[in-house]
Amino acid sequence: MLQNSKAFSSFSVDDVQQAKEFYQGVLGLEVNDKQMGVIEVAVSGSSNILLYPKPNHVPATFTVLNFPVENIEQTVDELIAKGVKFEIYNQESIKTDQKGISRGNGGPAIAWFRDPAGNILSVLQTA
Repeated sequence: MLQNSKAFSSFSVDDVQQAKEFYQGVLGLEVNDKQMGVIEVAVSGSSNILLYPKPNHVPATFTVLNFPVENIEQTVDELIAKGVKFEIYNQESIKTDQKGISRGNGGPAIAWFRDPAGNILSVLQTA
């Protein structure tokens, strides 16, 4: 029924201008203004993502957007240089190093960070 649908993701932010500056200026993504204060984030090779304003926004407690990368060390270092702060976890189920990269947990190396609205994003190693 939906196998041919061009699905896309969307999530809320509390400040569209801050989100635009972060996704465009820090992450280097193309951001386009849409109707009703919505912004569209273009990611090459993926469906676009819609970010919409929500005055009573509450950040999700889970990862809302993942960015596969070829070199997680390099990507994390570049994002740190741009002011991104990675989450540090030291729990039984998940541990990260001092940069915020989790390795050897049965999946790819992954590092989590938040956008200005508190939404959790990640970069994860593809190879």
